[in-house]
Amino acid sequence: MKAKITFYTGILGAFLFVVSAIVGGILIENYSLTSQYISESYASNTQYGKALRFLGYIPSGILLTIFSFNALKHFQPSKLTKIGFIGIAIFYGLGTITVGLFPCDSGCNKEFINPSFSQIIHNSVGLFTYIFVPISIITIGIGLKYQSNYKKLSKRAILYGMVSILFVFILFLNPNSKYIGLYQRFIETIFILWIIACAIAIKKNS
Repeated sequence: MKAKITFYTGILGAFLFVVSAIVGGILIENYSLTSQYISESYASNTQYGKALRFLGYIPSGILLTIFSFNALKHFQPSKLTKIGFIGIAIFYGLGTITVGLFPCDSGCNKEFINPSFSQIIHNSVGLFTYIFVPISIITIGIGLKYQSNYKKLSKRAILYGMVSILFVFILFLNPNSKYIGLYQRFIETIFILWIIACAIAIKKNS
């Protein structure tokens, strides 16, 4: 029963994030999925920003936080696994909640000119998320490496973590690229796929 609850928490959290990202892009006229950040769809001046944040991203972050803390209980005791899931809970779960509570300025103020307090918090949390979530996923993968039931999940975690680090590097290397939206969405897709894969593994091996 606990495994099923953990499974549905992870799946619902991932689903809410994906739906919010898709709907946000549809609601804003002339919004570019390729060249604009996800955050721009719920920036402080957007018409549907509050709805997207309080009905989508913040509930998603809450569910992902709960999922991550519960997920570590479904694996054999391992310091690396625990550290990794705590990292996911803090930097992805709580991180998603925080960027929802502190949206970016109009256009996400890419030049960072006279940023608001909310923009500073938003950018700082986003930076920590993209640095530490890939590391946390790899840490979980290493922790699961010697658990017979999770060898495939271990390999997937390490692969996902390494690929996401590559795209984070590309994103940070050229923040003014016309493909920043695409790079960010690829990174977020990897994170979401990891949550889903982990949730399925927990249900399967319960």
